[in-house]
Amino acid sequence: MASLGGVLLPTAAGCVPGPPADSLTVAGGEAGGLYLEFAALLASSLQRHGVAKKASALETGGSLENMDRLARGEATLAIALSDAASDRLGGDTPSSAPSAAGGARMLALGKVYENYLHCVVRKDSGILSVADLAGKAVAVGDPGSGTSLTARRLLEVAGMSAAAPSPTTPGTLPAFQLGLNRGLAALRDGSVEALFWSGGVPTAAIAAFAKSTKLQLLDLSPLIPTMKARFGSFYERVLIQENSYDGIPATWTVGVANLLLCRADLDRDVARSTVEILLQHSAELVPSSSRGVQYLSPETLIGTAGVPLHPGAEDAYRAFHG
Repeated sequence: MASLGGVLLPTAAGCVPGPPADSLTVAGGEAGGLYLEFAALLASSLQRHGVAKKASALETGGSLENMDRLARGEATLAIALSDAASDRLGGDTPSSAPSAAGGARMLALGKVYENYLHCVVRKDSGILSVADLAGKAVAVGDPGSGTSLTARRLLEVAGMSAAAPSPTTPGTLPAFQLGLNRGLAALRDGSVEALFWSGGVPTAAIAAFAKSTKLQLLDLSPLIPTMKARFGSFYERVLIQENSYDGIPATWTVGVANLLLCRADLDRDVARSTVEILLQHSAELVPSSSRGVQYLSPETLIGTAGVPLHPGAEDAYRAFHG
């Protein structure tokens, strides 16, 4: 994974900007996570470089809600985890479907960055592995998030079925559909014993929590081969570096790529100009809390996990790479 490093790339040859769109919206994520901050930076860059007269970011529950908003025309662009996008839109999964909710066809503009699946527990919990979660209450992500899909898949391959809180039955664990901020509050008051979150490193809300509460992360990487075999090749072994969060050692986990999506009917010039922002002005798109090691690069942008590129994106990559 390449750092953006503040390097500006050469302008793609032969591209003349089209007229700016009146308004663009980027569906992001929860406050305290990198989805929303990235969406806000992208919106500012789109407006600054004349791709749109006005651009803004939308606070949402995450990948699934973002794709729903895109399908309904409430967002122009949407950030989504590649496993969630491929499952919804069609791609490298056994259960793929050809279109998103409402029948709107969606396409990719690029692979923008890497998400790290966190499983956060309190240091004094006695939970040392995924197997120790059996029978424990866990927060598996907002219902509209990609976290909820990835976390449930991971628990399934671990032999646990995440179910709504109810009297415990063998093989199940009570799963609360709580996003990042509500999940951290529940971890603080003890109503859950683990929190799943898929985001960048460090995630600001978790970093703030770790300053007041001793935490640890579970190594999720042993489950990756089975996840790949069952659900597709979206999952890779990635390392959360030591002291990304106060007092937490380096921990291996599950990495999932993030895609920037649009509807197929997005104006071709707007799609092309948006990709040119990703290629030429990537240094503007690094959230302030990030260590800058998991973000988009010209070499990886076109790796969209089987989700087809918008023709305007193809134009931009063809001009850039020659």
